[in-house]
Amino acid sequence: GVGPSDVSPDEGVIEDLPLIDEKAVEQLTEGLISHYLPDLQRSKSALQELTQNQVVLLETLEQEISKFRECNSIVDINALFSEAKHYHNKLVNIRNEMMMLHEKTSKLKVSEIN
Repeated sequence: GVGPSDVSPDEGVIEDLPLIDEKAVEQLTEGLISHYLPDLQRSKSALQELTQNQVVLLETLEQEISKFRECNSIVDINALFSEAKHYHNKLVNIRNEMMMLHEKTSKLKVSEIN
């Protein structure tokens, strides 16, 4: 015979569903969209504005960073110039000392000859 296990679990379910009114579904969908869409559009425009502001901010930051880099390189150049001046002074002193030593040795040689 036909037992309870032979009956499909889906049998009779389709008949139980009410007929779906396409017009009602369309109206409910439109109502749902019209309820949420303005907020979503406002959020979208706010996010776009925020994104544009972030781009401007990033560009400004990059410009400021490059200015700082330029300042640092100027400081490095100044340090290099002052170091060069210091070594130039040392060279001048060594040259003067060598000239003085040369004069002394020349005088010694002259006095040795005499």
